[in-house]
Amino acid sequence: MNDFLLSVLLGIVEGLTEFLPVSSTAHLRLCEALLHVDLASGYWKMYSIVIQLGAIACLPVYFWGRIQAFLSTFPRGERGDRTASTHPLGLTAEAFVMTAIPSFLLTRVIGKHLESLVIMGWSLLIGGVVMWIVDAMNAKAENAGPGAAGGRIHTWKMEDMSLGQAIWIGFCQIFSAVFPGTSRSMSTIAGGQIAGMSRASALEFSFFLSIPTMTVATLYTLYKSVLGKGENPIGVSQMTSHQWVVLAIGFAVSFIVAYASVAWFLAWVRKHGFAPFAVYRIIVGAAVLAWAAGIL
Repeated sequence: MNDFLLSVLLGIVEGLTEFLPVSSTAHLRLCEALLHVDLASGYWKMYSIVIQLGAIACLPVYFWGRIQAFLSTFPRGERGDRTASTHPLGLTAEAFVMTAIPSFLLTRVIGKHLESLVIMGWSLLIGGVVMWIVDAMNAKAENAGPGAAGGRIHTWKMEDMSLGQAIWIGFCQIFSAVFPGTSRSMSTIAGGQIAGMSRASALEFSFFLSIPTMTVATLYTLYKSVLGKGENPIGVSQMTSHQWVVLAIGFAVSFIVAYASVAWFLAWVRKHGFAPFAVYRIIVGAAVLAWAAGIL
């Protein structure tokens, strides 16, 4: 396949799957196997990191208005009832810390053997079942709306989150770091719903939490690879003009597709919920397991 076309295709896959609860890692791994591209080699490893940065870059742009509002009201909040630790920005930072240290330690201990099709297949399947059950449990309260009494949901806006909810969501995010295929988005959204958050508030906090989490994780991986501290160092100085163009195409496509994906996802979830994504995960997970077992 032509490198430019391949770059467009991989950029679309990354942009579509990075923030949807379906696991971009698993989908890129499947593309690697289907298209016979070694994403663990020096150049293509850099490529996969750069297109992920392209997807991440869309979030500050899309949420710029919200970010400005949060910065202007820090630390007391819009109603003046928040503190530095309970303001949305503080909660995001605390959830990130809750994730970062355990994830770093666990991934170093467990190692890369988890990046297998079997692990990803089970993670997709089990995560889909969990997401479906959790969303179904909250469906009645979602349909009743904020004014209904006695429902499972008591946090309808990100601004009303508690410190306990943020720490819990940060803990749930660890699963996606340790088990590829789980999906960072799925673990944080389902974790938020379990903690009594609405679909919209859990999704928005998931997006905000992904900004520091994904930026730090991706830049750390890039740093190790560029300096040759990873298994497959990236020879930036040896890249050709053709490779730079392929890289730029992937970054731009990933950014544009991710931006559109975030806008669509927010609108969809408010009306329809997460069940279709859960079903998709279950189907893809079962297909991956069958493929890994040699059945497909």
